[in-house]
Amino acid sequence: MKKWYAVIGDPIAHSLSPFMHDLWFEEHGIDATYIPIHVQPFELENAFHSMKALGVSGFNITLPHKQSIIPFLDKLDETAVIMNAVNTVTYNGRQYIGWNTDGDGFVRSLSAQPITRNEKVLVIGAGGAARGIAFALKRADFTDVTITNRTHRRAVELANDCGSSALTLKEAEAALSDFSIIIQTTSVGLAKDEALPISLERVSTGSLVADIIYNPLETPFLKAAKEKNCTILNGVGMFVYQGAIAFEKWTGIQPDTEKMIQIITEKLGGNYVNR
Repeated sequence: MKKWYAVIGDPIAHSLSPFMHDLWFEEHGIDATYIPIHVQPFELENAFHSMKALGVSGFNITLPHKQSIIPFLDKLDETAVIMNAVNTVTYNGRQYIGWNTDGDGFVRSLSAQPITRNEKVLVIGAGGAARGIAFALKRADFTDVTITNRTHRRAVELANDCGSSALTLKEAEAALSDFSIIIQTTSVGLAKDEALPISLERVSTGSLVADIIYNPLETPFLKAAKEKNCTILNGVGMFVYQGAIAFEKWTGIQPDTEKMIQIITEKLGGNYVNR
């Protein structure tokens, strides 16, 4: 019987996950499909029970349901417990299990760059994405990670949870030249204005500056970093790798991520460069 998978969110029409997963199903000859389902917050519980009744084989969750889905699941993987958020659900025939592949997806994308694990890393933000990335960096043996955030208290809380250090935004801006990897995890850059989450005035030439946003491909933050002669990394790799981890959990197959990064980049109107 044909299997089906889904992504739920509000909104959901913009998601490229159906495009990506259907290409992978076709590429590997898997009789399955992947659909977007628009679920408003008040509909989440009914939507989940309906999906179960209809035999969903697994699904992804995007905003605003990554935390509110948790009470309905049978079990959480350690990644979801640490982040208190779920973006992937698997079904083993008995239980619906929640995972979070966001942090590991970003670290896989980052690890494709010519970097070492002992470089100084600055994570901008203290929300769910920052939390996942900070813990994933630690699991991947990055030894020097610092958190900064507009609300300093939240940066301190995250730093304490993951064994990192914290700086105020002002302190981080003053010490920016100390960091060779800078990771922007906030929603700044999605808006049409040119606001930056932190000033790059003191960034070192040649630093790797990443933004987890992938649409637009080049956010104002990445544009500013490029003007400072930094290496830039957008969120396409994170998007593809987190999806690939989910795909592997569902099917046992590791899909071609390099090819998909190229396809997604071109679909978004950019030129793919294999750095």
